[in-house]
Amino acid sequence: MTPASAIPLDRINGSSRQEFLGHLGAVFEQAPWVAEAACEKRPFATVATLYQAMADAVNAAGHVSQLALVRGHPELGGKVARAGALTAASKSEQGSLGLDRMSAEEFARFENLNAAYGKKFGFPFVICVRRHTRDSILHQFEARLNNDADAELAAALREIGLIARLRLVEAIDGPGAPKTTGRLSTHVLDTYHGRPAAGVGVTLYELGTSARGLLTQARTNAEGRTDEPLIAGVPLRIGTYELQFAAGDYFARAGVAAADPPFLGVVPVRFSIAEPEGQYHVPLVMTPWSYSTYRGS
Repeated sequence: MTPASAIPLDRINGSSRQEFLGHLGAVFEQAPWVAEAACEKRPFATVATLYQAMADAVNAAGHVSQLALVRGHPELGGKVARAGALTAASKSEQGSLGLDRMSAEEFARFENLNAAYGKKFGFPFVICVRRHTRDSILHQFEARLNNDADAELAAALREIGLIARLRLVEAIDGPGAPKTTGRLSTHVLDTYHGRPAAGVGVTLYELGTSARGLLTQARTNAEGRTDEPLIAGVPLRIGTYELQFAAGDYFARAGVAAADPPFLGVVPVRFSIAEPEGQYHVPLVMTPWSYSTYRGS
């Protein structure tokens, strides 16, 4: 969903150079020269072609400019984030994952990784935070430390492109926007009675190494689906999740005779998301004594 504050693409196409840079100069962190290069390519028929013009400017830049672009990004979960000295966009992005309010132990882990990474590569670790859970970020942090300098610079530039793509789609309202969001949904089928299962309590958790986080709770409607997707309108964060279905309560309300306690009470379905812009449908097919699941469409 495009924010209400987004600027129409046709207005951007007809704007002055100063207005263009005022709206888009911060899309690439601390690098208004990217927007300056794209400004010369107007008009743009779609938001995607505008984004491509900005990406082309980065790809055409020399090594020195690309390195400066990466170095313009803050460390993840570092001292700067804790002090609040970030750009507004970076503060929002890091804050959405709680990287500005970590425990002392978590902060120390990020500090150690930041130090090792900076010593090896000479620039900060960059990742599109809104596409990852905290565990996924730490996994990528440790894995990318094994890259050589050229591979890691390329990886950092790819992530910067993903960050900028999200920022641009939020800033500009127009046709042909790049896909930046995913969708997670579910439905429940009662094969004992041969019907959709209405009124089933559904709870979604994000699973982390040290804790689980409650994301949303819902109840299935007459079609066995939730009224709204469990997640929509944002990227799906790469990571591990668990859906819990209150199967026992549902069959008890349906008058199915069961043992005390019932064989199936709460049914947990643990799964992982690897495609932030993908569509994940995780249904439950159940009887009072069995269940199955799959990735649907």
